[in-house]
Amino acid sequence: MNVSERGSRDTETGSRRLILDHAARLLRNGGYHRTTLREIAEAVGIRKASLYYHFASKEEIVEAVVNDGVRFVHEGVLAALAETAGASPPARLEAAVRGHLSALHGHGDYTSASIKVFDFGAAPAPESVRAMRRSYEDVWRRLVAELQQQGGLPPQRAPDVLLNFLLGALNGSVDWYRPERHDIDALAREFVALLSPAPR
Repeated sequence: MNVSERGSRDTETGSRRLILDHAARLLRNGGYHRTTLREIAEAVGIRKASLYYHFASKEEIVEAVVNDGVRFVHEGVLAALAETAGASPPARLEAAVRGHLSALHGHGDYTSASIKVFDFGAAPAPESVRAMRRSYEDVWRRLVAELQQQGGLPPQRAPDVLLNFLLGALNGSVDWYRPERHDIDALAREFVALLSPAPR
């Protein structure tokens, strides 16, 4: 690839990211139905027809936003778990919770939009979105199994129920978390305390 081709590719990538940035903000605030292609184009400062150079449809834009939102959180949790390999079960859980919350609120528009529009209105989510979500949930399934085996979580709890409860609680923080009022490290400790077996 020559310099001219590389510059063109970089410009195209930058334009695509700019579209997604604005789309994520609009989807976070307005949801799936209220966010239109015209609105996205106006926010970017281009004609609506120009969007089709980068994306085939509104659904493709939403799909990219949702997948990025899940990916940011997925990568944050994997990094947190990698740093705590071999640590105690509570420390591993706390690291994963902290990684989820940090990424969730560090990429607010994308992650909040991915939660808000995951059902794509009345249409089923595309397979790429479902696959991305399953891959992330699998990280937590393995962690829950590991923690239950090592006594870090109550062994009698149903893993899938525990998983849904935990992710639902973490994702629900988009409605009440405020950086000036909450410390993510303290929240992670509180979540772990709520899930840990009660002392006998």
